[in-house]
Amino acid sequence: MLASKRILLIIGGGIAAFKSLDLIRRLREQGAEVTPVLTRAGSEFVTPLSVSALAGRKVFQDLFDLTDEAEMGHIELSRSADLIVVAPATADLMAKMAGGQADDLASTLLLATDTPVLIAPAMNVRMWEHAATQRNLATLRSDGIGVIGPNEGDMACGEHGPGRMAEVPEVIAAVQAALADGPLKGRRVLVTSGPTHEPIDPVRYIANRSSGAQGTALARALGALGAEVVFVTGPASVPPPEGVEVVRVETAQEMLAAVEAALPVDAAVFAAAVADWHVLGASQSKLKKTKGGLPTLDFAENPDILARVSQMKAGRPGLVVGFAAETDDVIENATAKRARKGCDWIVANDVGHGTGIMGGTENAVTLISADAAEPWPRMPKARVAQQLAERIARALLDAH
Repeated sequence: MLASKRILLIIGGGIAAFKSLDLIRRLREQGAEVTPVLTRAGSEFVTPLSVSALAGRKVFQDLFDLTDEAEMGHIELSRSADLIVVAPATADLMAKMAGGQADDLASTLLLATDTPVLIAPAMNVRMWEHAATQRNLATLRSDGIGVIGPNEGDMACGEHGPGRMAEVPEVIAAVQAALADGPLKGRRVLVTSGPTHEPIDPVRYIANRSSGAQGTALARALGALGAEVVFVTGPASVPPPEGVEVVRVETAQEMLAAVEAALPVDAAVFAAAVADWHVLGASQSKLKKTKGGLPTLDFAENPDILARVSQMKAGRPGLVVGFAAETDDVIENATAKRARKGCDWIVANDVGHGTGIMGGTENAVTLISADAAEPWPRMPKARVAQQLAERIARALLDAH
């Protein structure tokens, strides 16, 4: 799929640099030409010899290499590639990119290019969550830099949380999407998916039957059309797609924060089944069953994420799509929901008893806009996703 594509791979310093060796191998298996650039910190984790052996070509390291720079090597390197991939992208490299700093070969290449750039961040969880890193991330996104990961999990430092570099297959899928010539290339799309879990106490929660299958299929279909996809998912039962930026959340409040952090986007699709209410004052200790007594739960409304984004005064996505899972008067209720929320489209489906749609593999939807209600036949959720992704692409193209 990547035959003859030229990838400039910048390897930052961090334990995740070991993944770059497998990344080089996988890229070359798909026919890509990989030119490696190894930072000084990166060479503390992987050797120039191992990188060169896998890439089948010279490793570039020094900005002031007389032989290379006699031909303005940093300019040529930065502009001869089809895509620049930074993996791992450390907090330091991200800061240099965001600030336009150019004090070594890697940062100079990144400043002296008009080639698309994809970064795979990797760092300690506290570094990732630090306000400075998040500011830099927002700047890079607004500059058009593609981002894949980071994932959540255990780290070499012994901590747990977001900061692990995306796995190699995920990076490969992101590279393929970045180089795809689909109609959504250069567009950034947000997709929410799955249920939310609203805690009652540390061991109990309120949820719904959403599997996340439709949202996952949609994110995959949008990525296949070339979009940069930010996938915000609750605790779904299906794994997230590869090649998209995955943000995992539990509650509606966390999903709202993740959505706001992902903006601006060209389109936003809200396929998540967000709980309408949360338990007010959820217990920090397990509630005990007492003889003859039942707990009293007080509820409060969760934020209406779809309405908030649909009704934004500034920075509203060009297209906002909501989902409506209904059991009665499906079209009427979904049409009223579209008007009430202020979104452009609503995808309505009947999840009543016996349909098998909620948590199933098929879906039967009606696409509702301001002008029409268009019923689609029942089909696999992957096909629904493909058809909807194509409609989204057409709408964004028609808007420009």
